[in-house]
Amino acid sequence: MPRVLIVDDEENQRKTLSIGLRLEGFEVVGAGSGEEALRLLAEKSVDVAMVDLMLPGMSGLDLVRQIRRMFPNVRVYLASAYHLSSRQMERADCGAAGFIPKPYPLAELSRLLQAKTPTAAAQAAC
Repeated sequence: MPRVLIVDDEENQRKTLSIGLRLEGFEVVGAGSGEEALRLLAEKSVDVAMVDLMLPGMSGLDLVRQIRRMFPNVRVYLASAYHLSSRQMERADCGAAGFIPKPYPLAELSRLLQAKTPTAAAQAAC
């Protein structure tokens, strides 16, 4: 199972998702900010990162760009309660593998995170 980094400033969201993913068999680490996420990535090996779009300080888009530049082997998904069209994601040019809408559909999310490559639906959403 891949090790997943969840980056969300809302502690309840982060904890709830962490518990759900752990029950699905994932190893999960969490960060409440972009800066904390970059520190964790420098210390721990992570396969997939889920980054909330609306983070305090460093934005989710900026964090995704930094992760892609500094840790190119990490597959990154952008998450938000706000829908982003594929056109908006293209314009953001952040390098995310896909977009995950909140609230998280756990079964679907589990399949997506286990996949070796992004699904067609995730790529289309990005």
